[in-house]
Amino acid sequence: MVTEIAIGQIIQDFSVIMIIASAMAFISYKLKQPLVIGYIIAGIIIGPHTPPFSLILNQDILNLFAEMGVILLLFVVGMEFPIEKLRRIGKKALIIASSEAFGTFSIGFSVSFFILHFSLFDSAFAALAISVTSTVIIMKVLEELDIIKEEASYIILGVAIMEDIIIISMLAVLQSVSTSGNLSIVDILISISITMAFIFGVLLLGSKIIPKLINFIGKFHQHEVLLLVVLGLAFGLSFLSYQIGISVATGAFFAGVLIAESKVHAVTRILATPIRDMFGAIFFVSVGALMDMSLLLIFIIPASILVVVSIAAKFLTVFLSSKSQGFNSVTSMKAAFGLSSSGGELALVVAKGGVDTGLTSAFLLPMIGAMTIITTFISPYMIKLGWRVPEKVFSKNDEQDKGKDKSEK
Repeated sequence: MVTEIAIGQIIQDFSVIMIIASAMAFISYKLKQPLVIGYIIAGIIIGPHTPPFSLILNQDILNLFAEMGVILLLFVVGMEFPIEKLRRIGKKALIIASSEAFGTFSIGFSVSFFILHFSLFDSAFAALAISVTSTVIIMKVLEELDIIKEEASYIILGVAIMEDIIIISMLAVLQSVSTSGNLSIVDILISISITMAFIFGVLLLGSKIIPKLINFIGKFHQHEVLLLVVLGLAFGLSFLSYQIGISVATGAFFAGVLIAESKVHAVTRILATPIRDMFGAIFFVSVGALMDMSLLLIFIIPASILVVVSIAAKFLTVFLSSKSQGFNSVTSMKAAFGLSSSGGELALVVAKGGVDTGLTSAFLLPMIGAMTIITTFISPYMIKLGWRVPEKVFSKNDEQDKGKDKSEK
Protein backbone atom coordinates (compact mmCIF):
# COMPACT_ATOMS: atom_id res chain seq x y z
CA MET A 1 0.00 0.00 0.00
CA VAL A 2 2.81 2.39 0.93
CA THR A 3 4.61 1.54 -2.32
CA GLU A 4 1.44 2.25 -4.33
CA ILE A 5 1.04 5.64 -2.62
CA ALA A 6 4.70 6.49 -3.28
CA ILE A 7 4.39 5.52 -6.94
CA GLY A 8 1.21 7.56 -7.23
CA GLN A 9 2.95 10.59 -5.73
CA ILE A 10 5.88 10.25 -8.13
CA ILE A 11 3.58 10.02 -11.15
CA GLN A 12 1.50 12.96 -9.96
CA ASP A 13 4.60 15.10 -9.25
CA PHE A 14 6.16 14.23 -12.60
CA SER A 15 2.99 15.10 -14.51
CA VAL A 16 2.64 18.43 -12.64
CA ILE A 17 6.28 19.30 -13.37
CA MET A 18 5.97 18.52 -17.07
CA ILE A 19 2.65 20.34 -17.57
CA ILE A 20 3.55 23.53 -15.66
CA ALA A 21 7.10 23.60 -17.06
CA SER A 22 5.90 23.21 -20.65
CA ALA A 23 3.28 25.95 -20.17
CA MET A 24 5.80 28.42 -18.73
CA ALA A 25 8.40 27.47 -21.35
CA PHE A 26 5.86 28.23 -24.09
CA ILE A 27 5.14 31.63 -22.55
CA SER A 28 8.89 32.37 -22.37
CA TYR A 29 9.24 31.34 -26.01
CA LYS A 30 6.41 33.64 -27.11
CA LEU A 31 8.03 36.49 -25.14
CA LYS A 32 11.36 35.67 -26.87
CA GLN A 33 13.07 34.91 -23.57
CA PRO A 34 15.33 31.92 -22.73
CA LEU A 35 13.33 28.84 -21.73
CA VAL A 36 15.32 28.56 -18.50
CA ILE A 37 13.44 31.59 -17.15
CA GLY A 38 10.14 29.80 -17.75
CA TYR A 39 11.39 26.67 -16.00
CA ILE A 40 12.53 28.64 -12.93
CA ILE A 41 9.19 30.45 -12.70
CA ALA A 42 7.40 27.09 -13.05
CA GLY A 43 9.38 25.81 -10.07
CA ILE A 44 8.50 28.87 -8.01
CA ILE A 45 4.81 28.34 -8.80
CA ILE A 46 4.66 24.64 -7.86
CA GLY A 47 7.25 24.67 -5.06
CA PRO A 48 6.55 24.32 -1.33
CA HIS A 49 7.31 27.99 -0.66
CA THR A 50 4.41 29.30 -2.78
CA PRO A 51 1.11 28.48 -1.07
CA PRO A 52 -1.66 27.79 -1.88
CA PHE A 53 -0.14 26.06 -4.95
CA SER A 54 2.60 23.79 -3.46
CA LEU A 55 1.74 21.15 -6.03
CA ILE A 56 4.78 18.93 -5.40
CA LEU A 57 4.12 16.14 -2.90
CA ASN A 58 7.64 14.72 -2.66
CA GLN A 59 10.52 17.22 -2.82
CA ASP A 60 13.09 14.41 -2.54
CA ILE A 61 12.00 12.95 -5.88
CA LEU A 62 12.37 16.37 -7.49
CA ASN A 63 15.87 16.71 -6.04
CA LEU A 64 16.81 13.27 -7.39
CA PHE A 65 15.69 14.22 -10.89
CA ALA A 66 17.51 17.53 -10.50
CA GLU A 67 20.82 15.78 -9.76
CA MET A 68 20.35 13.70 -12.90
CA GLY A 69 19.67 16.94 -14.74
CA VAL A 70 22.97 18.45 -13.54
CA ILE A 71 24.90 15.39 -14.70
CA LEU A 72 23.28 15.28 -18.15
CA LEU A 73 23.46 19.05 -18.60
CA LEU A 74 27.21 19.21 -17.92
CA PHE A 75 27.83 15.98 -19.84
CA VAL A 76 26.38 17.39 -23.06
CA VAL A 77 28.18 20.72 -22.50
CA GLY A 78 31.45 18.78 -22.17
CA MET A 79 30.78 17.09 -25.51
CA GLU A 80 31.19 20.50 -27.17
CA PHE A 81 34.81 20.73 -25.96
CA PRO A 82 37.14 18.09 -27.44
CA ILE A 83 40.72 18.36 -26.20
CA GLU A 84 41.98 19.51 -29.60
CA LYS A 85 39.43 22.32 -29.64
CA LEU A 86 40.61 23.44 -26.22
CA ARG A 87 44.17 23.56 -27.56
CA ARG A 88 43.12 25.64 -30.58
CA ILE A 89 41.42 28.25 -28.42
CA GLY A 90 44.90 29.28 -27.40
CA LYS A 91 46.79 30.86 -24.58
CA LYS A 92 45.22 34.30 -24.98
CA ALA A 93 41.69 33.03 -24.32
CA LEU A 94 42.94 31.10 -21.29
CA ILE A 95 44.63 34.20 -19.85
CA ILE A 96 41.54 36.37 -20.39
CA ALA A 97 39.23 33.69 -18.96
CA SER A 98 41.45 33.19 -15.90
CA SER A 99 41.62 36.95 -15.33
CA GLU A 100 37.85 37.25 -15.58
CA ALA A 101 37.00 34.23 -13.42
CA PHE A 102 39.50 34.84 -10.61
CA GLY A 103 39.16 38.63 -10.78
CA THR A 104 35.37 38.56 -10.58
CA PHE A 105 35.48 35.91 -7.86
CA SER A 106 37.90 37.98 -5.76
CA ILE A 107 35.89 41.19 -6.15
CA GLY A 108 32.58 39.39 -5.57
CA PHE A 109 33.89 37.64 -2.46
CA SER A 110 35.26 40.89 -1.04
CA VAL A 111 31.98 42.74 -1.57
CA SER A 112 29.90 39.84 -0.20
CA PHE A 113 32.03 39.26 2.90
CA PHE A 114 33.24 42.70 3.87
CA ILE A 115 30.42 44.98 2.65
CA LEU A 116 27.28 42.80 2.59
CA HIS A 117 28.49 40.78 5.63
CA PHE A 118 27.61 37.37 4.20
CA SER A 119 29.03 34.31 5.92
CA LEU A 120 32.27 32.82 4.61
CA PHE A 121 30.57 30.09 2.56
CA ASP A 122 27.71 32.34 1.38
CA SER A 123 30.34 34.78 0.12
CA ALA A 124 32.35 32.06 -1.62
CA PHE A 125 29.39 30.49 -3.46
CA ALA A 126 27.85 33.88 -4.33
CA ALA A 127 31.19 35.07 -5.73
CA LEU A 128 31.60 31.91 -7.80
CA ALA A 129 28.03 32.17 -9.13
CA ILE A 130 28.49 35.76 -10.35
CA SER A 131 31.74 34.74 -12.07
CA VAL A 132 29.84 32.47 -14.49
CA THR A 133 29.18 33.35 -18.12
CA SER A 134 26.69 31.26 -20.10
CA THR A 135 28.29 29.87 -23.27
CA VAL A 136 24.90 28.64 -24.53
CA ILE A 137 23.11 31.98 -24.15
CA ILE A 138 25.99 33.99 -25.63
CA MET A 139 26.36 31.69 -28.62
CA LYS A 140 22.64 31.91 -29.34
CA VAL A 141 22.63 35.73 -29.16
CA LEU A 142 25.71 36.05 -31.39
CA GLU A 143 24.09 33.74 -33.97
CA GLU A 144 20.80 35.63 -33.89
CA LEU A 145 22.61 38.96 -34.41
CA ASP A 146 24.67 37.42 -37.26
CA ILE A 147 27.98 38.55 -35.71
CA ILE A 148 29.31 35.16 -34.63
CA LYS A 149 32.13 35.21 -37.21
CA GLU A 150 33.56 38.55 -36.08
CA GLU A 151 36.89 38.69 -34.26
CA ALA A 152 35.36 39.83 -30.97
CA SER A 153 32.91 36.92 -31.15
CA TYR A 154 35.77 34.42 -31.42
CA ILE A 155 37.31 35.96 -28.31
CA ILE A 156 33.97 35.86 -26.44
CA LEU A 157 33.29 32.20 -27.26
CA GLY A 158 36.86 31.11 -26.59
CA VAL A 159 36.91 32.84 -23.22
CA ALA A 160 33.45 31.50 -22.30
CA ILE A 161 34.55 27.93 -23.09
CA MET A 162 37.71 28.20 -20.98
CA GLU A 163 35.77 29.91 -18.20
CA ASP A 164 33.31 27.00 -18.01
CA ILE A 165 36.19 24.66 -17.28
CA ILE A 166 37.71 27.03 -14.71
CA ILE A 167 34.37 27.55 -12.90
CA ILE A 168 33.60 23.83 -12.82
CA SER A 169 37.07 23.16 -11.38
CA MET A 170 36.62 25.95 -8.80
CA LEU A 171 33.20 24.52 -7.84
CA ALA A 172 34.78 21.11 -7.31
CA VAL A 173 37.43 22.62 -5.05
CA LEU A 174 34.91 24.73 -3.12
CA GLN A 175 32.56 21.81 -2.51
CA SER A 176 35.47 19.62 -1.48
CA VAL A 177 36.69 22.25 1.00
CA SER A 178 33.13 22.75 2.27
CA THR A 179 32.91 19.15 3.42
CA SER A 180 35.56 19.92 6.06
CA GLY A 181 33.61 22.96 7.26
CA ASN A 182 36.49 25.45 7.08
CA LEU A 183 38.69 27.22 4.56
CA SER A 184 42.16 26.64 5.98
CA ILE A 185 45.13 26.84 3.60
CA VAL A 186 45.87 23.14 4.10
CA ASP A 187 42.30 22.10 3.25
CA ILE A 188 42.29 24.33 0.16
CA LEU A 189 45.61 22.90 -1.08
CA ILE A 190 44.42 19.33 -0.48
CA SER A 191 41.15 19.99 -2.32
CA ILE A 192 42.94 21.63 -5.24
CA SER A 193 45.34 18.69 -5.44
CA ILE A 194 42.51 16.13 -5.40
CA THR A 195 40.54 18.03 -8.04
CA MET A 196 43.52 18.56 -10.35
CA ALA A 197 44.62 14.93 -9.94
CA PHE A 198 41.12 13.76 -10.86
CA ILE A 199 40.89 16.03 -13.93
CA PHE A 200 44.35 15.25 -15.29
CA GLY A 201 43.97 11.56 -14.49
CA VAL A 202 40.66 11.37 -16.35
CA LEU A 203 42.02 13.27 -19.35
CA LEU A 204 45.35 11.42 -19.57
CA LEU A 205 44.08 7.89 -19.00
CA GLY A 206 40.57 8.32 -20.35
CA SER A 207 41.68 9.88 -23.65
CA LYS A 208 43.67 6.73 -24.44
CA ILE A 209 40.81 4.31 -23.72
CA ILE A 210 37.36 5.89 -23.93
CA PRO A 211 37.42 7.29 -27.51
CA LYS A 212 38.63 3.90 -28.86
CA LEU A 213 35.88 2.11 -26.94
CA ILE A 214 33.19 4.48 -28.24
CA ASN A 215 34.51 4.20 -31.81
CA PHE A 216 34.44 0.39 -31.54
CA ILE A 217 30.83 0.36 -30.33
CA GLY A 218 29.86 2.92 -32.96
CA LYS A 219 30.91 0.54 -35.75
CA PHE A 220 27.91 -1.68 -35.02
CA HIS A 221 25.42 1.18 -35.61
CA GLN A 222 23.38 0.15 -32.58
CA HIS A 223 22.30 3.53 -31.24
CA GLU A 224 20.61 2.10 -28.16
CA VAL A 225 23.81 0.37 -27.05
CA LEU A 226 25.88 3.47 -27.84
CA LEU A 227 23.55 5.68 -25.79
CA LEU A 228 23.65 3.30 -22.82
CA VAL A 229 27.46 3.17 -22.88
CA VAL A 230 27.95 6.97 -23.00
CA LEU A 231 25.34 7.55 -20.28
CA GLY A 232 27.01 4.84 -18.20
CA LEU A 233 30.30 6.69 -18.60
CA ALA A 234 28.69 10.01 -17.62
CA PHE A 235 27.10 8.63 -14.46
CA GLY A 236 30.14 6.47 -13.69
CA LEU A 237 32.58 9.39 -13.69
CA SER A 238 30.04 11.48 -11.79
CA PHE A 239 29.86 8.77 -9.13
CA LEU A 240 33.66 8.60 -8.98
CA SER A 241 33.94 12.37 -8.51
CA TYR A 242 31.24 12.24 -5.83
CA GLN A 243 33.08 9.45 -4.00
CA ILE A 244 36.29 11.48 -3.77
CA GLY A 245 34.39 14.51 -2.50
CA ILE A 246 34.11 16.79 -5.53
CA SER A 247 31.15 17.96 -7.61
CA VAL A 248 29.30 15.40 -9.75
CA ALA A 249 29.22 18.13 -12.39
CA THR A 250 33.00 17.81 -12.75
CA GLY A 251 32.88 14.10 -13.55
CA ALA A 252 29.98 14.58 -15.96
CA PHE A 253 31.68 17.45 -17.80
CA PHE A 254 34.94 15.62 -18.38
CA ALA A 255 33.06 12.47 -19.40
CA GLY A 256 31.60 14.64 -22.17
CA VAL A 257 35.10 15.89 -23.09
CA LEU A 258 36.28 12.28 -23.50
CA ILE A 259 33.27 11.37 -25.65
CA ALA A 260 33.99 14.42 -27.82
CA GLU A 261 37.33 12.81 -28.74
CA SER A 262 35.55 9.93 -30.50
CA LYS A 263 34.61 9.82 -34.17
CA VAL A 264 30.93 9.32 -33.36
CA HIS A 265 30.59 12.17 -30.85
CA ALA A 266 28.07 13.97 -33.08
CA VAL A 267 25.80 10.92 -33.02
CA THR A 268 26.11 10.51 -29.26
CA ARG A 269 25.28 14.19 -28.74
CA ILE A 270 22.14 13.86 -30.85
CA LEU A 271 21.11 10.77 -28.88
CA ALA A 272 21.79 12.28 -25.46
CA THR A 273 20.38 15.78 -26.06
CA PRO A 274 16.64 14.94 -25.69
CA ILE A 275 17.31 13.18 -22.39
CA ARG A 276 19.44 16.15 -21.30
CA ASP A 277 16.66 18.57 -22.23
CA MET A 278 14.06 16.72 -20.16
CA PHE A 279 16.13 16.29 -17.00
CA GLY A 280 17.74 19.71 -17.49
CA ALA A 281 14.27 21.24 -17.45
CA ILE A 282 13.51 19.37 -14.22
CA PHE A 283 16.75 20.71 -12.73
CA PHE A 284 15.75 24.31 -13.40
CA VAL A 285 12.25 23.63 -12.09
CA SER A 286 13.78 22.18 -8.91
CA VAL A 287 15.91 25.30 -8.48
CA GLY A 288 12.77 27.42 -8.75
CA ALA A 289 10.96 25.14 -6.28
CA LEU A 290 13.74 25.65 -3.72
CA MET A 291 13.42 29.44 -3.95
CA ASP A 292 11.63 30.94 -0.97
CA MET A 293 10.41 34.19 -2.51
CA SER A 294 9.13 35.32 0.90
CA LEU A 295 12.80 36.19 1.49
CA LEU A 296 12.67 38.66 -1.40
CA LEU A 297 12.95 41.70 0.86
CA ILE A 298 16.05 40.19 2.47
CA PHE A 299 18.00 39.47 -0.71
CA ILE A 300 16.72 42.02 -3.27
CA ILE A 301 19.21 44.74 -2.28
CA PRO A 302 22.24 42.38 -2.04
CA ALA A 303 21.18 40.79 -5.34
CA SER A 304 21.00 44.18 -7.05
CA ILE A 305 24.42 45.13 -5.68
CA LEU A 306 25.98 41.84 -6.80
CA VAL A 307 24.51 42.14 -10.32
CA VAL A 308 26.16 45.55 -10.67
CA VAL A 309 29.40 44.22 -9.15
CA SER A 310 29.35 41.23 -11.51
CA ILE A 311 28.85 43.33 -14.64
CA ALA A 312 31.47 45.89 -13.59
CA ALA A 313 34.07 43.28 -12.54
CA LYS A 314 33.65 41.19 -15.69
CA PHE A 315 33.76 44.24 -17.94
CA LEU A 316 36.89 45.61 -16.29
CA THR A 317 38.82 42.32 -16.13
CA VAL A 318 37.95 41.29 -19.71
CA PHE A 319 38.74 44.72 -21.17
CA LEU A 320 42.09 45.07 -19.40
CA SER A 321 43.21 41.47 -19.99
CA SER A 322 42.17 41.66 -23.67
CA LYS A 323 44.21 44.83 -24.09
CA SER A 324 47.17 43.16 -22.38
CA GLN A 325 46.98 40.34 -24.96
CA GLY A 326 47.36 42.73 -27.89
CA PHE A 327 43.74 43.32 -28.91
CA ASN A 328 42.78 46.90 -29.73
CA SER A 329 40.33 48.95 -27.67
CA VAL A 330 37.32 48.40 -29.94
CA THR A 331 37.68 44.61 -29.99
CA SER A 332 38.47 44.52 -26.26
CA MET A 333 35.38 46.57 -25.41
CA LYS A 334 33.13 44.37 -27.58
CA ALA A 335 34.45 41.31 -25.77
CA ALA A 336 33.97 43.03 -22.40
CA PHE A 337 30.33 43.87 -23.15
CA GLY A 338 29.68 40.38 -24.49
CA LEU A 339 31.05 38.60 -21.43
CA SER A 340 29.86 40.98 -18.71
CA SER A 341 26.25 40.03 -18.11
CA SER A 342 25.06 36.48 -18.69
CA GLY A 343 25.04 34.11 -15.70
CA GLY A 344 22.96 31.29 -17.13
CA GLU A 345 22.54 27.67 -16.16
CA LEU A 346 25.97 27.10 -14.62
CA ALA A 347 25.33 29.81 -12.00
CA LEU A 348 22.34 27.78 -10.85
CA VAL A 349 24.48 24.63 -10.71
CA VAL A 350 26.88 26.56 -8.45
CA ALA A 351 24.00 27.77 -6.27
CA LYS A 352 22.59 24.25 -5.98
CA GLY A 353 26.10 23.05 -5.10
CA GLY A 354 26.11 25.49 -2.21
CA VAL A 355 22.76 24.18 -0.99
CA ASP A 356 24.05 20.60 -1.19
CA THR A 357 26.88 21.40 1.23
CA GLY A 358 24.34 22.44 3.87
CA LEU A 359 26.55 25.39 4.81
CA THR A 360 24.84 28.21 2.90
CA SER A 361 21.93 30.40 4.03
CA ALA A 362 18.34 29.95 2.87
CA PHE A 363 18.36 33.22 0.93
CA LEU A 364 21.38 32.35 -1.26
CA LEU A 365 19.61 30.13 -3.81
CA PRO A 366 16.64 32.44 -4.52
CA MET A 367 19.04 35.40 -4.63
CA ILE A 368 21.25 33.76 -7.26
CA GLY A 369 18.15 32.56 -9.11
CA ALA A 370 16.81 36.11 -9.28
CA MET A 371 20.23 37.39 -10.40
CA THR A 372 20.35 34.72 -13.11
CA ILE A 373 16.94 35.76 -14.44
CA ILE A 374 18.03 39.43 -14.53
CA THR A 375 21.40 38.83 -16.20
CA THR A 376 19.94 36.36 -18.70
CA PHE A 377 17.29 38.91 -19.65
CA ILE A 378 19.76 41.77 -20.18
CA SER A 379 22.47 39.71 -21.91
CA PRO A 380 21.22 40.30 -25.51
CA TYR A 381 20.99 44.03 -24.87
CA MET A 382 24.53 44.13 -23.46
CA ILE A 383 25.91 42.43 -26.57
CA LYS A 384 23.98 44.77 -28.88
CA LEU A 385 25.30 47.72 -26.88
CA GLY A 386 28.80 46.31 -27.19
CA TRP A 387 28.62 46.47 -30.97
CA ARG A 388 27.43 50.09 -30.97
CA VAL A 389 29.33 51.89 -28.22
CA PRO A 390 33.04 51.20 -28.99
CA GLU A 391 33.09 53.04 -32.33
CA LYS A 392 31.63 56.09 -30.62
CA VAL A 393 34.05 55.93 -27.68
CA PHE A 394 37.32 55.33 -29.50
CA SER A 395 38.91 57.11 -32.42
CA LYS A 396 38.80 55.97 -36.03
CA ASN A 397 42.53 55.27 -35.86
CA ASP A 398 41.93 52.63 -33.19
CA GLU A 399 39.15 51.16 -35.30
CA GLN A 400 41.54 50.82 -38.24
CA ASP A 401 43.91 48.79 -36.08
CA LYS A 402 41.48 45.88 -35.81
CA GLY A 403 43.15 44.00 -38.62
CA LYS A 404 46.51 44.28 -36.92
CA ASP A 405 45.55 42.25 -33.83
CA LYS A 406 47.72 39.17 -33.42
CA SER A 407 44.90 37.05 -32.08
CA GLU A 408 44.60 33.30 -32.01
CA LYS A 409 41.25 32.30 -33.36
